Amino acid sequence: MQGTTSQDRSQDFEAFFARLGRASTGVLALDYDGTVAPFHVDRHQARPYPGFQRILERIQTETPTRLVFISGRPAHEVRQLLDIAPTPEVWGAHGMQRLHPGGRLDTIEPSQQEQEMLQRALAELPRLGLLHLAEVKHGSVAVHWRGLSPAESRAIEESVHAAWQPWTALLGTPLLEFDGGLELRVPQQNKGEAVRTILGELPPQTPVAYLGDDPTDEDAFLALRGYSPSLTVLVRPEWRTTHAQAWIRPPEELLGFLETWLHRTQP
Repeated sequence: MQGTTSQDRSQDFEAFFARLGRASTGVLALDYDGTVAPFHVDRHQARPYPGFQRILERIQTETPTRLVFISGRPAHEVRQLLDIAPTPEVWGAHGMQRLHPGGRLDTIEPSQQEQEMLQRALAELPRLGLLHLAEVKHGSVAVHWRGLSPAESRAIEESVHAAWQPWTALLGTPLLEFDGGLELRVPQQNKGEAVRTILGELPPQTPVAYLGDDPTDEDAFLALRGYSPSLTVLVRPEWRTTHAQAWIRPPEELLGFLETWLHRTQP
């Protein structure tokens, strides 16, 4: 995708919302960090933008929408930070976890060999003085440097790339870049696989939208390519090359999108 104009974007949105307004239900799937919540140096304080909790609750209670969050975070962490009722469906750890609205947690387990590789990759960090920046998740290990200077960030990135290169080769998966860090994860699941699972559960021609900001969201954008009706939206302050059909800036344009969804789907 080379870019989008405001006219292209409005045409994409209007065509999708017209189909959504005629449908009996729809799926609204969103990434969390950088999409509905601004990035925070302390990732445990990354709360949704003001007003977002209320509009998301209204979409859940006043419309027949299936609201889904798909994040690299642990699923329970996303649900706690969202703090909306009723609690939505959350896919965590890039789809390795699925937390159902009723509270049941389904997980995909890494193999014993993969778990050992992740532990050995984690063991590389103390000698680099980076263990305090690590996050251990289900099926992955991440290093965060958000809030550090550009020079510090580059030095950490180079050190982690060098230390973890053998493990990326053994796991057969590249290092995953995200805003403010790097992640080493097992290859079984990604956000695109989560989207494909959801599509397999839907009646034909159910409208589906996916909104996200991160390179990991590209798998989800690609998973919806060829599915109709669907809409994929890049959500970030600046445009970047993407497989998404459209681009909006948070929080104002995203809030406007959610308000339009609410109004088009209310009975």
